[in-house]
Amino acid sequence: MKPAPLPPRPLRISLSVVAWFNLLSALLGMAGLTIGGGFGLPPEWIEGTVFTSYFWPGIILGVIVGGSQAITLVAQYGRFALAWGLHAAAGLIMMIWVFVEIAIILVWSPLHGIYFATGIIQTTLAVLALGAWPRPFLQQSSKQPTPSS
Repeated sequence: MKPAPLPPRPLRISLSVVAWFNLLSALLGMAGLTIGGGFGLPPEWIEGTVFTSYFWPGIILGVIVGGSQAITLVAQYGRFALAWGLHAAAGLIMMIWVFVEIAIILVWSPLHGIYFATGIIQTTLAVLALGAWPRPFLQQSSKQPTPSS
């Protein structure tokens, strides 16, 4: 069985950079929310939620968001074929995290925009790595489908 071809090097490097950025950000966020006392975020932001402090949101951030990025990087560096699909999933997890966080605290920060953008970038690059880019780009098909009778 022939191994699947690797995506182009610039695409692999870009995915790696975004995943490392997201992983390190999630781990720093987890540290700040758990041992850093919530980064000084107002406790009112989580009033009325299931959380009594920022500790558990920090754990979720580190384990789910950071963990998905870590697993993705291990798969990429191990040259596993599923790495590109994992990149797409990790990008989606980042976007879901941001969306849910905004929905819970009802506050928007420029950081939300940055991290949502990294999720979009990672997911888009992953889809391209999976071969979704038409070759050549925007080529129209020469055959029109015929309606069935």
